[in-house]
Amino acid sequence: MTEESINKFNEFLSAAALKLFLLALVAVIGCLIVRFIMMLFKKVLKKSKIEHTTKTFIFSFTKIILYFIVAITALSTIGVNVSSLLTALGAAALTAGLALQDNLKNFVSGMVILLNKPFVAGDVLEFEDLTGSVESINVFYTTLKSLDDKIVRIPNSKLTSNNVVNCTIGDKRKMFLKYTVSYEDDLLKVRKVIMELINDSELILKDPEPAVCVGKHLDSGIEIIVKFWVNPDNYFNVYYYMQENVKLAFDNNGITIPYPHIVVKNDK
Repeated sequence: MTEESINKFNEFLSAAALKLFLLALVAVIGCLIVRFIMMLFKKVLKKSKIEHTTKTFIFSFTKIILYFIVAITALSTIGVNVSSLLTALGAAALTAGLALQDNLKNFVSGMVILLNKPFVAGDVLEFEDLTGSVESINVFYTTLKSLDDKIVRIPNSKLTSNNVVNCTIGDKRKMFLKYTVSYEDDLLKVRKVIMELINDSELILKDPEPAVCVGKHLDSGIEIIVKFWVNPDNYFNVYYYMQENVKLAFDNNGITIPYPHIVVKNDK
């Protein structure tokens, strides 16, 4: 190898090393700036009156855009033709979009949820076999906190294409309970016992007025429907209170909760 070739090779390495250094420097500085901006932006969002789920969506979307700008800036610093790159990225995005249709659906569904607000942070949802409160709504998924304190991430597209029950309406949530008593029990006594439990609880709202009604005449007994309203934060405390104390009150008052019996006959 001639001296001229060695010099050219060394110049190439020097130029490449300089470009890599500039790329890394711009990327690091850009990321630090983005983190600082997002920290300030988060404080601004907290002070704003924007609904919480909208805040989380805007925050996550803004972060993606800023990091994309940092990447483009870093590449342009080392002489990469950004216009050509963006054109290539557009074509690649179209191709990738066909392969990543689920992510695109989740993104669009996230926008639909954000604009239509079928639910917001703090609402309690029933979705498939899951019941939980909405923690946040992000670009691609919604985070729920289940009854046993598990964090569950559900793709946004599933929440817009399937039936979702929002159990929370404003500052009140309706509780709908069912119990079964035997045909021999005094219905007036059953209603009185349940109403006493409702009146004894400070967590159960008395307006709208609670109701204890006869639902259906079942094969094994009579269905009793109990309806009242509670603060959403107290829902599960009241639910467990009623489930436990109704059984205890029925036992103390001689009220029977029927259950299936199997009669085995021996014909011998």
